[in-house]
Amino acid sequence: MAETANTETANTETTSTETTGAETTGTEKKGTETKGFETEARQLLQLMIHSLYSNKEVFLRELISNASDAADKLRFAALSNPELLGEAPDLQVRVEVDSTNSTIVIADNGIGMSRDEVVSNLGTIARSGTAEFLESLTGDQQKDSQLIGQFGVGFYSAFIVAKEVEVLTRKAGAAASEAVHWQSKGEASYSISEAEKTARGTVITLHLKDGAKEFSDAYRLRSIIKKYADHVSIPVLMEEPAHDEVPDTGDSTENKAGNKAEKRYEPVNEGKALWTRSRRDIKKKEYQEFYKHISHNFEDPLDWSHNHVEGKLEYTSLLFLPRRAPYDLWNRDGARGLKLYVQRVFIMDEAEQFLPLYLRFVKGILDSSDFPLNVSRELLQNDPKVEKVRAALTKRVLDLITRFRKKDAEAYAGFWKEFGQALKEGPAEDYANREKIASLFLFSSTESVADEQDRSIEDYVAKMAEGQEKIYYLVSDSLKAARNSPHLEVFRQKGIEVLLLHDRIDEWLMGHLHEFDGKPFHDVARGKLDLGKLAEEPDKAESDSDDDNGSDNPLLKRIGASLGEQVKEVRATRRLTDSPACLVVDENDMGLQMRRIMEASGQKPPEAKPIFEVNLEHALLQRLDQEADEDRFSDLVTILFGQAALAEGRGLADPASFSSRLNKLLLELTA
Repeated sequence: MAETANTETANTETTSTETTGAETTGTEKKGTETKGFETEARQLLQLMIHSLYSNKEVFLRELISNASDAADKLRFAALSNPELLGEAPDLQVRVEVDSTNSTIVIADNGIGMSRDEVVSNLGTIARSGTAEFLESLTGDQQKDSQLIGQFGVGFYSAFIVAKEVEVLTRKAGAAASEAVHWQSKGEASYSISEAEKTARGTVITLHLKDGAKEFSDAYRLRSIIKKYADHVSIPVLMEEPAHDEVPDTGDSTENKAGNKAEKRYEPVNEGKALWTRSRRDIKKKEYQEFYKHISHNFEDPLDWSHNHVEGKLEYTSLLFLPRRAPYDLWNRDGARGLKLYVQRVFIMDEAEQFLPLYLRFVKGILDSSDFPLNVSRELLQNDPKVEKVRAALTKRVLDLITRFRKKDAEAYAGFWKEFGQALKEGPAEDYANREKIASLFLFSSTESVADEQDRSIEDYVAKMAEGQEKIYYLVSDSLKAARNSPHLEVFRQKGIEVLLLHDRIDEWLMGHLHEFDGKPFHDVARGKLDLGKLAEEPDKAESDSDDDNGSDNPLLKRIGASLGEQVKEVRATRRLTDSPACLVVDENDMGLQMRRIMEASGQKPPEAKPIFEVNLEHALLQRLDQEADEDRFSDLVTILFGQAALAEGRGLADPASFSSRLNKLLLELTA
């Protein structure tokens, strides 16, 4: 389900002076209709019901969090329509427990839901992605439960402890007769009917499973609320303990009968927005729970930054680094952005204007006094204050990631695996911060341990060989192909480290990242080899004469004539020590990786032919130079060219012809 569904399903709120229990039942259900859950929702419910969670109590956190979201939505709607608050302007969540009947009621007086919203939010998975979620399940139930928060399915957590769930809701501004009653046992279907409800908001009633009776204890629920909802900015109320009965004076028949006093409620949580408190007064656990509240995630954040800024602009930000990437990280239309508050009034859930797209995984809140309360997305787009806040928050997030990397290298390696490719979008999108972003990158290199991406550009520069003026890198489709590339041979011989870039985005990235710390990047498979001061004098002399064009070498002319239009040029090279030949991309041509990206997106890349470089000192080239039979010479050249293409990761233009020539050669050798 999506966050939208989360916030509006459990967004349920109730505020009413009447007894919550009475509202739970409602009047006779009219127009009852039974509907089937969509397939993905049914699968998800089965997962919820049958998985063994290490921490079942999170259901209460999710439902209170959604109720808080519903209160926020009502506050925002009331900015333009104050009548929605009516006679109950004090927003709250009320939790009641009945140990006799084993029920829990979570009631709020927030924005509530219409019938269509109930069907959309409680009967279906509102956003795409649940299929991917279900596919990601491993069978490790504890690990799988951690994934749930990434897919916005908080309301369904009710079925962790409930054998049946009822929802009674009335949309703010709707008539009492327009309330809706929803009921399900979390199986194949749910029922929905018309109902009466005197106050706006939502009441959720959980009928507890036999194995969840521990949650019918009021003291246990109080401790859970204190643990998970102390930061929620509206009061979470429970009945006052030990004040159930009216004192017996001895002169009242009613008192002797033991009549119950009217229920009195008290706040269980602190009810103050966490970000408005001093950092010194906030415990680590409170930050962690607040992150789970705003992100609907089950895992603790990796790190966070809490800051208050005063001056020309006044605002408070609380920014978190998640532990895992959300399922829709690569959906550019997916939910992202910060929760925006203005003077502690909730404005919008996904204010995407305050962070660049490459930082879309960051969660958090922004509370400012410098935006109008009636702010809209259009106003934000045209407000110069937004650009100033955006620049400041971007720098703050990059500083946060930098500190985290230095603080815990092992944890940062995990963060990089989750979000590294998103960060690689940064140099193209955020030119001003491109070098700061690049300092966060991790790559494999010819010096890496095993297959780990453990080399930063800063590390590389710090250990550059004496006289080295460039940062050398190689782009390939896979790390294995990169490690075995013939382009690395001369660098290995000279002990020069090369960064191995094998993510799909890497060639595009390097088109926007030209230098770091004043040192230019150089693709070892593109253009002419340039080792600068690292080249030995004989290498320089020979490479200069060979690489310029090779037009005076008869063997190169002969190879060029044989290959014809397949290549842009044939030339000698000093970049190879063991291999006979390799393919090189011309300096201004598009590389193989970018060509494949264009083709995959349905675009035709510009035509570009490779340069065929040969190692004139290799025995195969010397043998080829002595071949007098032109047909045999052509076969050998074709095989050499095909081998170089395969080593580069390219396909063969004519695989059948290549195989035929290779078989012919093998037969001659075995005859």
